[in-house]
Amino acid sequence: MHSCLSPCGDIDMTPNNIVGMSKLLGLDVIALTDHNTVLNCEAVSKVAKENGLCFIPGMELTTMEEIHVVCLFPDYEKALKFNDYVKEHQMQFKNRTDIYGRQVIMNENDEEIGEVDNLLILATDISVMNIKDIVTSFGGVCYPAHINRDSMSIISSLGEIPPECDFKTAEVSSSGDIEKLKAAHPILSDMLIVRDSDAHYLQNMKEAENFFELSELSVKAVLEKLKNE
Repeated sequence: MHSCLSPCGDIDMTPNNIVGMSKLLGLDVIALTDHNTVLNCEAVSKVAKENGLCFIPGMELTTMEEIHVVCLFPDYEKALKFNDYVKEHQMQFKNRTDIYGRQVIMNENDEEIGEVDNLLILATDISVMNIKDIVTSFGGVCYPAHINRDSMSIISSLGEIPPECDFKTAEVSSSGDIEKLKAAHPILSDMLIVRDSDAHYLQNMKEAENFFELSELSVKAVLEKLKNE
C-alpha cells in the first residue's frame, strides 16, 4: 500500500492509521510501497512492531518503460540502500503540490518531519529488463505490479512479460481475472500470482481475504515464498 509520502496517497495514510486499519481488517502482513521511495517505511515499521504486525519495507518503482514494479526487502537498512540507488536514477523535477499533492515524511508518532521535493511518480532510468538483478543485489524480491491494468503495467507497455526478465511472481489487482490473464499470457501459468490492496486511501484497504501458507509468520518466510523458486 501507499502512505502520505506518495503524491497520489491520501494525507490520512499515516503510519499509525495504516497499522491501526490493518489490525482492524485482520491483516497479518503488510508492505509499504510508496512510489520510488522508502522514506516512510522506518516509521511504519516501528508502529507495526509495537502492534505485533509483520511489516515488509518496500517501494513501487517506475522503470524507464513506465512499468510499475513492486520491490520488497528484508529490512529497512537494505531498503534504504536501494532507495539511495534509485535516487541516482530519478529525473530531477520539482513536485508541484497544487497539482500532485504533498509528499510527506512522518515519524512513528504521525508527526511531519519533512517533505520530498523531487516529484516521485516519474519514471527512473532503470530498465525492467535489469530490475530483478538489481533488487536481488540489495537482498530484495521484486515482481511486476497490477499486470492487468491498461497503464503502468508490464503487459500494457510491452504486450507480454518477457522471459528474460525472469520474474517468478506477478501482481494482479482486485479487479483482474486471473484465469483470463493466464489464457492470454501462458507465461503466467508458471508464476505465483498475488493480489493486494495497492491502497492509496484508508477505505481502499482490504480485509484478510488473500493468503499464503507459510512455515512461520516472518518477513523472511514471505520473501522466500515470493521468490517462487
